Amino acid sequence: MPATARRPDGITATAPTGPPPPGLHTAPRIDLILLGVAVASVSFSAPLIAATAAPALAIAFWRNAMAVGVLSPVVLLKHRAELRRIARRPLLLAIAAGALLALHFGLWLPSLRMTSVASSTALCTTTPIWTTILLRMRGHRPPRMVWAGTVLAVVGVVILTGVDMTLSPRALAGDALALGGGIAAAGYVLLGAEVRRTVSTTAYTYICYSTTALILLATCLVSGAELGGYDATTWLQLAALTAAAQLLGHSLLNRVVSTLGPSVTSTAILLETPGAALIAALWLGQQPPMAAYPALVVILAGLALVVRASRSA
Repeated sequence: MPATARRPDGITATAPTGPPPPGLHTAPRIDLILLGVAVASVSFSAPLIAATAAPALAIAFWRNAMAVGVLSPVVLLKHRAELRRIARRPLLLAIAAGALLALHFGLWLPSLRMTSVASSTALCTTTPIWTTILLRMRGHRPPRMVWAGTVLAVVGVVILTGVDMTLSPRALAGDALALGGGIAAAGYVLLGAEVRRTVSTTAYTYICYSTTALILLATCLVSGAELGGYDATTWLQLAALTAAAQLLGHSLLNRVVSTLGPSVTSTAILLETPGAALIAALWLGQQPPMAAYPALVVILAGLALVVRASRSA
């Protein structure tokens, strides 16, 4: 029963009861650790994609198809009954999340061949900006510090795209694709958080990745992207991408979004930017222009404000 209290003006107010909203202040410690592992894992995504000698859409397809292949035995042995019991609404939302994930990959992966890993990753991981806006459109009122962090991150995005505009139109087009990938990812995170209220991580992930793989397969067939004929090194890189970024990275994000909430989860993904930039610099020798570093700092400062607001909410 809800608790009641008498206000100074004599009106009896009803205090809300029930579980507190998800966030850093309510999450089990293990979920914070899993979030850290997820962010570290997805940081390998962009450098691996940039180094893999296969069409971008084919890479997107194979990382999802391989993940479905790994998950299939687990799902068939332990989750068949759950899949049969899933209600129509969460099933449709999971399929919609898979479609948005396919759009995310379809926009972001080509951008890695058009602009630097650091710029592409920074713009694609602006997901919390769009998550905040979408939550506000649904009636949620984020704290002022969340808005301040979001605005600061947007300023960083503007600076970064201005830097790439001076480099080449191709780099600017890559920035636009990466930004679109970040917007699609925001919808994916929000839908995933909703589905995970009633569906297990494994069942949701299986439906989502299967949908993504099917959509990307159709896209590859229509566009003529080569799906095979790669050398052994390329197949090993695809397997590494699947294991690190897909099975560890995205799957763990699906695991923690129900307890940490979509805002915190999407904001933490911004930490992928420095991780991917460092890996690309050490492995691929990609050094962003010096003017890009202040923009990256501004984006990460926006992240810090959003995380701080989430901790005190």
